[in-house]
Amino acid sequence: MLYREFYLYILECNDKSYYIGHTDNIEKRLAEHTQGLSSYTSKKLPVKIVYTELFQTRDDAFAAERKIKGWNRKK
Repeated sequence: MLYREFYLYILECNDKSYYIGHTDNIEKRLAEHTQGLSSYTSKKLPVKIVYTELFQTRDDAFAAERKIKGWNRKK
C-alpha cells in the first residue's frame, strides 16, 4: 500500500492576513500560491509559509484546517 502524507499549512500574506489550507503535495501547492494561481493569495503576494503540520489522512488535515479557521486572529 502506498503511503500518502497530508499537510496543513499556514501562509502569511503581504497584507499580514493568513491563508490556511491542506494538501497532499506541499511543494506544488506552495508554487501555485507564489505564482498567483490561488484566488485568495494572488492579490496578496508575496506570501511566506509560517507553519506546516504533517497528518496521516486527508480527513485529519482537513479537520485541523477547519479548527484553525474557527480561531480568532489573536489566538
